[in-house]
Amino acid sequence: MLLGCIGDDFTGSSDLANTLAKAGMRTVQYPGVPRQPAAADVQAGVVALKSRSIPAADAVRQSLDALEWLQAQGCKQLFFKYCSTFDSTDAGNIGPVADALAEALDAQQVIVCPAFPGAGRSVYQGYLFVKDKPLNESGMENHPLTPMRDANLRRLMARQSIHSVGHVPAETVFRGRDAIAARLRDEQASGHRMLIVDALRDADLVEIGAAAKGLPLVTGGSGVALGLPANFGLAPAELPWQPQAGKAAILSGSCSNATRDQIAHHLRKHPGIKVDPDQVISGEQTPESVARWLMQANGLPIAYSSADPAEVQAIQARLGKETTAHALEAFFGATAARLVDLGLARILTAGGETSGAVVEALNLDTLEIGPEIDAGVPALRAKDNLVIALKSGNFGTVDYFEKADRILGGGDA
Repeated sequence: MLLGCIGDDFTGSSDLANTLAKAGMRTVQYPGVPRQPAAADVQAGVVALKSRSIPAADAVRQSLDALEWLQAQGCKQLFFKYCSTFDSTDAGNIGPVADALAEALDAQQVIVCPAFPGAGRSVYQGYLFVKDKPLNESGMENHPLTPMRDANLRRLMARQSIHSVGHVPAETVFRGRDAIAARLRDEQASGHRMLIVDALRDADLVEIGAAAKGLPLVTGGSGVALGLPANFGLAPAELPWQPQAGKAAILSGSCSNATRDQIAHHLRKHPGIKVDPDQVISGEQTPESVARWLMQANGLPIAYSSADPAEVQAIQARLGKETTAHALEAFFGATAARLVDLGLARILTAGGETSGAVVEALNLDTLEIGPEIDAGVPALRAKDNLVIALKSGNFGTVDYFEKADRILGGGDA
């Protein structure tokens, strides 16, 4: 294994695996720390954790366990992947995990770059933008678990990390890999270890990746991984894919603006069922009943708990944030497991927590990377008779669900 990767959620991990596979690396995604060695032909291993919103100490422990397995596979460089909207709180988990990995690897120049221009995320003067809006005005300020209320990555990282935070500005990045590498060394000499790097274009990410050659640890969104495979002498390659015929369904727990727009668009042509937290917790609405409804519905049916910020806040105030989140995750996981028992061939998920719950409930060992559906979202083969797509909440065009099913199934939605 050449490149070892740790993702803090399942959708982000598939996003990273997609980037690496397109760039020419034989990539496999592993849900959780594997118990067996990787296959001999794996060049990039992506260990997908569900560590974004758990206590920081638990996230650190899980990440170090993943590092130990990846090092046992012989990886030459470690990539810590988090969301391109830097989803975290002042207590973590990006900073504490990055600190722990840096210590374990003796990494003194740690790139911090969540930029992903293909999905509208850019970093300029240390500030994170989502399309034309600062992070804290993009809708992420309403995230139910990790509300982002500051766009300044230097401030965000300084509140999470024990290390001093430096900056590589866009004017340096535009001059290319040698200038970036020199600035990284200068920032280290000035006492900074966590280094925010500006990026506005894919070309910037390629140069940042080239400048990272030989560094033991790189952190960021999947975009900065664009330039890493070339450091190992690899070139882009077409990914093989075999579509899966049969019944498909969508499970959505994301409350992002993009997903809610996608659901509204989808419901104009396809049936849907609202998952109600009160009914889930009371037992009135069950995974069995929703799974059977989805299997019997025509078209490409969707079950969704997605709601606007005001509705989400009211539910959390009434039922409790953690109670609601855990109940819905368990519900979607159990629904997915029942759907597969009933013969479902294709599952589309929306939302990091929902996707993680589904993958864990299905006890999947490896995910083979297929073609890209939308920026950052690949088709994935989970089993001989099951394919899936794990979409981060804010990703995808408005017609994403139909597009995803066409690619997964090789036909019309």
